Amino acid sequence: MRVAADLFRCMVSPILGRQERRFMSVLVFDLDGTLVSSGEDLVATTNAVLTSAGYAAAPADQLIKLAGHGAKALLRGGLDASATPWTDDLIEPLFHQFLDHYEIHMTDQTRPYPGAVSALSQLQEQGWRLAVCTNKSERLTHPLLDRLDLSRFFSSVVAGDTFAVSKPKAEPVLGAISRAGGKSEGSIMIGDTATDINAARAAGIPVIAVDFGYTPVPVTELAPDRIISHFDELIGAVAELSANVA
Repeated sequence: MRVAADLFRCMVSPILGRQERRFMSVLVFDLDGTLVSSGEDLVATTNAVLTSAGYAAAPADQLIKLAGHGAKALLRGGLDASATPWTDDLIEPLFHQFLDHYEIHMTDQTRPYPGAVSALSQLQEQGWRLAVCTNKSERLTHPLLDRLDLSRFFSSVVAGDTFAVSKPKAEPVLGAISRAGGKSEGSIMIGDTATDINAARAAGIPVIAVDFGYTPVPVTELAPDRIISHFDELIGAVAELSANVA
């Protein structure tokens, strides 16, 4: 009888441990430049909008560095590349054209980064709750996740216009954690730019940076808690940070 009881506890304890963690800790992912390689479609949309309005197309290698900073930053950067003066009044109609074009073409070339889907699946199996916190609008975020079959992994999705403020403020990150059923203690942010790193710092959680995203400066200069170069390294980085917290 005692042997049977011990065996039952051995079988149940890992399950209970996973359930407890599931409600305590959340991995919060940025989207563009972190989970998905979306730069090509963002650059193509920017240049399509600029050329249709009579402006010069901008070099892709200049624009892609701005891909993690939103459509307006891309449009401003595109006009700057041809030394075209701009004002907010000029950018606003171009921005709406950008949204209309990108909504149709957002997955022409955009795909999850290599290893991302496998890592999400494994982390979910380990008991982590997963969330997205992006500065992309809700109008674009949800369709993008759906089209790439990524929505199934996430307990919450917070976009740039879900709250009154966006990253690098803490509220969107903390909101993503709360909506996923978790608490900030033990949660971790994964991103690619200073916006993500500063948002994690503001929220009081550690941050893992990928070095293949759209930051205009090397992530080593931004002092994240860990840096990974492939999603194959994510599970180990998460385990290290979790052990430090524990």
